[in-house]
Amino acid sequence: MKSYFTHVALQVRDLQRSIQFYQAFCGMEITHERRDDSGEMGTRVIWMAERGRENDLIFVLMPGSHTQPQHSSDYSHLGFALENREEVDLVAARAKETGCLEWAPRQEPFPVGYYCGVRDPDGRFVEFSYGQPLGPGSPA
Repeated sequence: MKSYFTHVALQVRDLQRSIQFYQAFCGMEITHERRDDSGEMGTRVIWMAERGRENDLIFVLMPGSHTQPQHSSDYSHLGFALENREEVDLVAARAKETGCLEWAPRQEPFPVGYYCGVRDPDGRFVEFSYGQPLGPGSPA
């Protein structure tokens, strides 16, 4: 059996705030939108992806009230690779201005690279990195 990792589904408290966060910080775009009217209340479901990766990996955002911010010692996170260290610094500066910077930019030994961490509107950690063996700056 061969499987393909295609999506991550996230329940969010404020759908519009989450859409804006992932657009502004991650460069993601809405690729699909629908209403699921099968329950008591219709639910708007959003698919987001990076341009050009709409058929590879997406986020599915759906409203919900069961999300809880991560504890500061929980390093679970979503990871985004950037083109260079300067872009990591720019994301960190923007996050600091908006009050959502969690980890200031830092350099760690391979394979971690240079990164910073930001909290999304639901308190999830989102890492922005350069120099990991995935994405831009990969030494491979």
